[in-house]
Amino acid sequence: MFGDPFNGGRRRFVRLAAGGALAAAAPMFSSRAFAAGTRTLKIGYVTPQTGPLAPFGEADRFTIQQMQGALKNGVSIGGKTYPVSIVVKDSQSNPNRAGEVANDLILKDKIDIMLVSGTPETANPVSDACELNETPCVSTVVPWQPWFFGRKGDPAKGFNWTYHLFWGLEDVIANFTNGWKSVSTNKKVGGLFPNDGDGNAWGDKVVGFPPVLDKGGYKLTDPGRYQNLTDNFSAQISAFKSANCEIITGVVLPPDFTTFWKQALQQGFKPKVASIGKAILFPVAVEALGKDGHNLSSEVWWTPNHPFKSSLTGVSAKDLAGAYESATKKQWTQPIGFAHALFEVAVNVLKRAPDRDPKALAAAIAATNLDTVVGKVQWGGANLPPFAAKNVAKTPLVGGQWRFKDGKYDIVITDNRTAPAIPVGGKMETIA
Repeated sequence: MFGDPFNGGRRRFVRLAAGGALAAAAPMFSSRAFAAGTRTLKIGYVTPQTGPLAPFGEADRFTIQQMQGALKNGVSIGGKTYPVSIVVKDSQSNPNRAGEVANDLILKDKIDIMLVSGTPETANPVSDACELNETPCVSTVVPWQPWFFGRKGDPAKGFNWTYHLFWGLEDVIANFTNGWKSVSTNKKVGGLFPNDGDGNAWGDKVVGFPPVLDKGGYKLTDPGRYQNLTDNFSAQISAFKSANCEIITGVVLPPDFTTFWKQALQQGFKPKVASIGKAILFPVAVEALGKDGHNLSSEVWWTPNHPFKSSLTGVSAKDLAGAYESATKKQWTQPIGFAHALFEVAVNVLKRAPDRDPKALAAAIAATNLDTVVGKVQWGGANLPPFAAKNVAKTPLVGGQWRFKDGKYDIVITDNRTAPAIPVGGKMETIA
């Protein structure tokens, strides 16, 4: 995590705190940039930088360095320039820890606005802490249903301080089933749903996969909820084999899917299609499967081919991904775009609420209409139930498959019917 010293009110260093996950960074501001006594704008940022959800925070170091460059001269509001302080905390993939660091940011660091990313286990407890403490918050990288209902959101009221930008289960279901329709299967589906925020939402008989699959003529076999980080999926594999499932779907932690898939192949179970949420979003997760990851399919939130650019830096999706690969010597990863977009929204909101009163900041979030590197972010938009539109801004989602070629994996967009502006790169293929 980063500490947040601001030397004499005029010079800020983003530095490594003891035991933190991110490396020390260079100074963000020079001592000559701001007049003495200028109040610092504080942005809190919470993600899972360590633990089983760490792939969701893999782009954090790069993103913070990018923000250092973009904000090195501060933010101009009403003719006055303010320094910006980013205070970063690691949830350690633990919901309790996420809530604790959120409270620290709110009560000790006195942040102006909170940003949080990376599954319900991080986003939900941070959002809850912000709602309780009346602190404006923008979250992402959680389908909106587990974010809203997982926090026991009341459709009659919604939330007053917490806002979310991402897609919903309706989008991932549409993308998965669109892909399944393009190949020949027996329409028998095995569901892998863990006992966590995502698994309970995806497997829910009212708002999750079951009613939609049933309506589409699919037969779902759901062996029940399992505990994350289990080391034995024999019961699930046996159930899927007995039901003759040719399709597997679910929302699984990366290490859990590695365990499941290797055990499935060892036990002679190889479905025609495996469309898996969360687990195989990242190159490193698919690489752990060797060549057995070829043609696994997943939701695709962001790629270098998305036709969007940053409102903060002007950089295109392609150039942002290229900058990441150049800086890290690693393959681009989907959270890059959404980490960047959170800061686009935060800076835009701060500029539109010059007195930085919490209520004014929350109102500015609600009034956002911003073209970002992940697409348009606008609360109160269309394609959502009325109760969700107040707090949720939808971003586009497409479907894709991992293809192993020339010794590495690349994600190929295979269906864009839910977001035609994003180009397709190939057709859906079966695993075998």
